[in-house]
Amino acid sequence: MVLCLGVICLFSLTGCTSSTDSPEASTAVLRIGLDTAPQHLDPRFGLDAASYKVSQLLYNGLVRLDAQARIVPELALSWDTPDATTYIFHLRRDVRWHDGRPFTAADVHYTFTSLLDPETQSPKRGSFDNIRSVDVLADDRVQFVLSEPFAPFLSSNMTLPIIPPPREGEAQRNLDAHPIGTGPFVFVKQEPDVSLHLRANAAYFESKPSVDEVVFRILPDAMVRLFELQKGNIDLLQNVLPPDLLSRLGEDRQFNVMKSPGTNFMYVGLNSRDPILRHVQVRQALAHAIDRQALIQHVLHGLAQPADGILPAGHWAYEPQVSRYAYDPERAAQLLDAAGFPDPDGVGPQARFQLQYKTSQNEVGRRIAEVMQESLRNVGIAIEIRSYEWGTFFGDIRAGNFQLYALTWVGVTDPDIFHYVLHSQSIPPAGANRGRYVNLYLDALLDQGRRATALEQRRAAYSEAQAITASELPYIPLWHDTNVAVLRTTFTGYSLPPAGDYRAIQSIRRQSSDRAS
Repeated sequence: MVLCLGVICLFSLTGCTSSTDSPEASTAVLRIGLDTAPQHLDPRFGLDAASYKVSQLLYNGLVRLDAQARIVPELALSWDTPDATTYIFHLRRDVRWHDGRPFTAADVHYTFTSLLDPETQSPKRGSFDNIRSVDVLADDRVQFVLSEPFAPFLSSNMTLPIIPPPREGEAQRNLDAHPIGTGPFVFVKQEPDVSLHLRANAAYFESKPSVDEVVFRILPDAMVRLFELQKGNIDLLQNVLPPDLLSRLGEDRQFNVMKSPGTNFMYVGLNSRDPILRHVQVRQALAHAIDRQALIQHVLHGLAQPADGILPAGHWAYEPQVSRYAYDPERAAQLLDAAGFPDPDGVGPQARFQLQYKTSQNEVGRRIAEVMQESLRNVGIAIEIRSYEWGTFFGDIRAGNFQLYALTWVGVTDPDIFHYVLHSQSIPPAGANRGRYVNLYLDALLDQGRRATALEQRRAAYSEAQAITASELPYIPLWHDTNVAVLRTTFTGYSLPPAGDYRAIQSIRRQSSDRAS
């Protein structure tokens, strides 16, 4: 079967067509290159960007956010809110699971009760602990009762992909090995760290996707991704090519290079329990010592906008009046002196102290680490860079086994993300406060932002929260990425979403000339 697919792809890439009218000869296969494999296909556990993006194609939530981050129905047709803590969802009745069984309210009940079960050990559980009960009212109606008002309930909680319960005779389902959803694409097979194969869901309730199959190929090396694209073995690369390689594609008529402002947020994570990094003046010194503008220009070739916090400018909750950290090595040195870490030999070779910086084997990530290493050396901080394959790297970050690292938050929409990444109750495995930062006053503000139902009350809480985080720097903001996609021109109909995800590939279609006989 793999050989047949390879022949079909070869015909389509050379402009040739099969002399037969068989269904296989006209199959439209979209091949996407990934830099890392998804860590989980069970949405209760996937925290990495690849897992998030692939899950969107396999599953649906009760609601979803459109390209403007507006809440729109998905598995739910509508919902009622009899009071501030009760939500009743009216479900679609035309939805079937990929195995053919009908979708009902019992599936919603199972998804949330299993996620909230401590024995499941979902790292997302802490973000859903405001749910007091989930009750099936009818096959097409389900009720959620919250312990208190929770403003981002729809945008944060109800976008969770719904999963099927174990079928008769099953103790549980291994959705990582064989995911079953209601989404636009159906799982076919995966070869760990090599490829993931999906096919279009012909019975999808919105409409069958325009492409028949999607193949994700895992290609950790950037040059290999580029060569595979140029050789015709990849059709789409999105946010996985180093900016210096993109210049090779701009004039190539085989490809359409698309760019758009993004919401994804790149940051430096710090371990707040580390004996050196627990000093706020050290964290501020690090922020002043990193030349973000130089990184954006020379490493990213301008494909980013400097960030002063996790929310992009233009977001309704964005607070512009916060502390900022311009590149200022002299100020950084003063802060280090004040923190009790004087330079032992002035401008000599001895360091004030050494920190370990962890990164994946992603080429751009390593280059960013090297530039930061040089910047910090100039203020007397020695940086040891350690590069790991993705699974090991991400495992260390979740376990708190680091001093410094850099990662990107994807799909930033609601400011409740502050609770997930900085609340003291969100320390892993309950959430993503990987730096183990604790500030009880900030906790109270984030709780207030969750409970407030008026937009201005939420804005006020998050405004103060942003001021605190900009001052104390539990993480160092770097930039908001510019999304870049390279699509083979034999495919059309794709619009690059702000979150940089793959949801829009449902609309990609192969041009009719590519199907001619």
